[in-house]
Amino acid sequence: MADNNKECQLIKIEAVVRDEMFIDVKNALADIGVNGITAYQVVGCGIQRGMSEYVRGQKIDVQVLPKIKFEIVVSSEEWEAKTIEAIKKAAFTGHPGDGKIFTSYIKQAIKIRTGETGYDAIQSPNFDD
Repeated sequence: MADNNKECQLIKIEAVVRDEMFIDVKNALADIGVNGITAYQVVGCGIQRGMSEYVRGQKIDVQVLPKIKFEIVVSSEEWEAKTIEAIKKAAFTGHPGDGKIFTSYIKQAIKIRTGETGYDAIQSPNFDD
């Protein structure tokens, strides 16, 4: 196991995007070589404050809209920039509700199966072992 942990600053990227952009964002991340994502179905609203729908002729105000939340952990600011750019490009429609991206530093990452930590914990698995 390499000792990259002292030199590596792990960065978590959280992106909340329109639910219809899931495939586009997932494919954009795969295209740049991101090897691990977690995606959730969530609901929320921002500046658009939901929307109005008609159900059986009655106007209904929907306060929260379906969204997809991606979580990605990367090992450098270079990967952070590449990942953010890929998400922005794939999720952009130019209309309110495109979403938000948040980044934060990760104190620790531990791979449960092997006990690897830091940089080694977020790398693609080597199943030859």
